[in-house]
Amino acid sequence: MSISKTKTSFYRRLYVAYLIEQGVASVPGIMSFTGMPRRTAQDTIKSLAELDIHCQFVQEEGARNRTGHYAIVDWGAINKQWIADNLSEIKSTLDYP
Repeated sequence: MSISKTKTSFYRRLYVAYLIEQGVASVPGIMSFTGMPRRTAQDTIKSLAELDIHCQFVQEEGARNRTGHYAIVDWGAINKQWIADNLSEIKSTLDYP
C-alpha cells in the first residue's frame, strides 16, 4: 500500500515536534536521531507553524552564535498524547528506527 506525501509530511512534523518535546531539540540532534538530511530537519521545524504548533529557538545564554535548542511553546490543536500513543505507527510510516 502506498502512503501519501500528505500523510508522511504530517507524521514527520508530528514526530519532529515530539522529539523536540522529548529533548532531541536541535537540528543536529534530529538528524542524528532520525537520519533525515539537514535541510529536511530545518524545513520540518519551520513548517510546524502550519499545524499551529508554536516552536521557538532558545539561544543559550551568553552564546555569540546560534547555539541553542528548540522548544515547543504551544501544541495548538494537536494532542501530543496521541503522538506518544501512536509513535510506533508514525515511525513505521516514516521508515524510522
